[in-house]
Amino acid sequence: MSRAARSAAEPSAPYAADRHDLIRVQGARENNLKDVSVEIPKRRLTVFTGVSGSGKSSLVFDTIAAESQRLINETYSAFVQGFMPTLARPEVDVLDGLTTAIIVDQQRLGADPRSTVGTATDANAMLRILFSRLGSPHIGPPSAYAFNVPSVRVSGAITVEKGAKKAVKATYTRTGGMCVRCEGRGSVSDIDLTQLYDDSKSISEGAFTIPGWKSDSFWTVRLYAESGFLDPDKPIRDFSEREMRDFLYREPTKVKVEGVNLTYEGLIPKIQKSFLSKDREAMQPHIRAFVDRAVTFTTCPECDGTRLTEAARSSRIEGISIADACAMQISDLAQWVGGLEEPSVAPLLAKLRHTLDSFVEIGLGYLALDRPSGTLSGGEAQRVKMIRHLGSSLTDVTYVFDEPTVGLHPHDIQRMNDLLLRLRDKGNTVLVVEHKPEVIAIADHVVDLGPGAGTGGGEVVYEGTVEGLRASGTTTGRHLDDRAALKEAVREPTGVLEIRGANANNLRDVDVDIPLGVLTVVTGVAGSGKSSLIHGSVPAGAGVVSVDQSPIKGSRRSNPATYTGLLEPIRKAFAKANGVKPALFSANSEGACPTCNGAGVVYTDLAMMAGVATTCEDCEGKRFQASVLEYRLGGRDISEVLAMSVTEAEEFFGAGEARTPAAHRILDRMADVGLGYLTLGQPLTTLSGGERQRLKLATHMGEKGGVYVLDEPTTGLHLADVEQLLGLLDRLVDSGKSVIVIEHHQAVMAHADWIIDLGPGAGHDGGRVVYEGTPADLVAGRSTLTGEHLAEYLGL
Repeated sequence: MSRAARSAAEPSAPYAADRHDLIRVQGARENNLKDVSVEIPKRRLTVFTGVSGSGKSSLVFDTIAAESQRLINETYSAFVQGFMPTLARPEVDVLDGLTTAIIVDQQRLGADPRSTVGTATDANAMLRILFSRLGSPHIGPPSAYAFNVPSVRVSGAITVEKGAKKAVKATYTRTGGMCVRCEGRGSVSDIDLTQLYDDSKSISEGAFTIPGWKSDSFWTVRLYAESGFLDPDKPIRDFSEREMRDFLYREPTKVKVEGVNLTYEGLIPKIQKSFLSKDREAMQPHIRAFVDRAVTFTTCPECDGTRLTEAARSSRIEGISIADACAMQISDLAQWVGGLEEPSVAPLLAKLRHTLDSFVEIGLGYLALDRPSGTLSGGEAQRVKMIRHLGSSLTDVTYVFDEPTVGLHPHDIQRMNDLLLRLRDKGNTVLVVEHKPEVIAIADHVVDLGPGAGTGGGEVVYEGTVEGLRASGTTTGRHLDDRAALKEAVREPTGVLEIRGANANNLRDVDVDIPLGVLTVVTGVAGSGKSSLIHGSVPAGAGVVSVDQSPIKGSRRSNPATYTGLLEPIRKAFAKANGVKPALFSANSEGACPTCNGAGVVYTDLAMMAGVATTCEDCEGKRFQASVLEYRLGGRDISEVLAMSVTEAEEFFGAGEARTPAAHRILDRMADVGLGYLTLGQPLTTLSGGERQRLKLATHMGEKGGVYVLDEPTTGLHLADVEQLLGLLDRLVDSGKSVIVIEHHQAVMAHADWIIDLGPGAGHDGGRVVYEGTPADLVAGRSTLTGEHLAEYLGL
């Protein structure tokens, strides 16, 4: 049929399929959402705004994206679903018009010590194949260049059951690239034995000083005491040579303790397995403090930190080994790979070039492939995840982003906007949770949630165009064009914190004096060396309290009251008022409801289907035994107190019979950082990223220290909340503290007393101080990228 005839045969009316151009949500009730109904246009860029805690993530991630993923998982067989995470159906009446959702969130990449930027993006895998084909001398297959693969040699007899059985001698070898000394970690550890035990005591006297090793612990202390290899009543310093060897280095050996078969091994290998095999950044604070005291990490002398065997390092392409390639700044590596011409591996080179160019395009060209993935910030981790989607041929999918501009300088935000628009223009639906006006401005459609946070939010207060948002009168609409002004007068410093010869990461012997007693903002493009200067170079012992972006660890049993230490004075106040033990007022201890073990809900496992959580019938979700709820303080029982918001609790514990100064101080700090709407017993797992960081800030505000270092405290903050944050920073400085803020937000820069700007670029193009002085002089000079963007923001 000719094209003309075919056109004539087609109906003029559109296909029924063309009418499905909306994602419809009706009756969404996840977390604090109040029967939210909304229609989101497909193949458009929709930005979700609203104050922190208003329900944006609950709608986008916990409802739309979660249901899309659940429906896709259900297409697999029951056998396959058994190996996948089980997802419950969100609390929503109708979800219509969903497409496949690809979530690009701020969850940190795996904190395994052997996980790097290269392994997380498959760039390492392509490099290994490239070197196995072109490397000279040739040392073996791709595994020979892999620092996660050890070499294996096996020989012996195997029985072949084919016809007549016969034994055949066989040998098997696998060439791996893992350095034998450091096992592919790049560093080796030296353990300070004095931090593990007090050698003047015996084991039965409590010689061990390792966190969690209690004298009645069956798996640790009692295992050593009753193993039969040691005398538990002899001071460790009096052990014989054989006892000391068994105590510290003995290979795993089966022993029987009180009729139970256990495995005994020397203290040093046990510590290495239980503490040193985990990433330091993923440890709880008290464990991390112990590891910092007890263990010194040094670069592996055998592989010089490259993680690879000598053979893998000896194989080269045009004079470059795979270790050299992984250590290069990615922008330089992209240039090197771009210069390689070899027809036999042309498809591989094209794919590798595209991946490396994507790093540069997304603003991560300053990273190296051997950078441990656990050291990336949340924003960097999110952009690394984006890389695999930039060249994807998929269309008509839904991309979901959680604040993609986190950690980006205003100079880099335009580049991120271009990427979001490019994904949309390929025919995809792009949903973005964001606060930055620069991103809101490019939206095709805006959904504003509010009007407040927590129980005061959870409603759609506006949906439509950006211009309509400006005129809507909502909190976001009113603050969309807010601009902080320069201060009329800046504070005078009371002293300086000297940094001399800082050369961590990309810093180039930086000398800088950070003024004390004022608000100092350290800024610069992503990768310019801000965190290296402050976190890596501030002298030890300077009394620094650091509030970084490392995630809060916490299960569904953890809540703001337990995390901040607030529950402790509350329990003591209840115990004192009623003449009973404080442990009764903990849902994780003696006071827990026996039916649900203090969880408030009973979980029913349904194998490959999502488990069901039902409210416990005995305690009605209150988590405590009925007898505990009879004890009262100020007319309230413990469950009613945990159901209070921070603002209510602040009033409750501030006066009257329930007056508890220790609890009131903590609640004051939580209200100070803008968390007055949170309930004390709300599980930490339901808090947004911004709420978690401010909860951490509230906790650290109680610590003694003259210098506070805050790492991007505006993360997750609505435009209206930034003003409150600036007030908090002012109060900290006025109370005699010195505040150093690593930040890109122009409002914080404008409010600073002193600015230190690093650059001029990222990676090896940065690492220098390009400006230090007042914000007014920075704007007047416009000598740096920051100066230009700050002047533009201020309308000067």
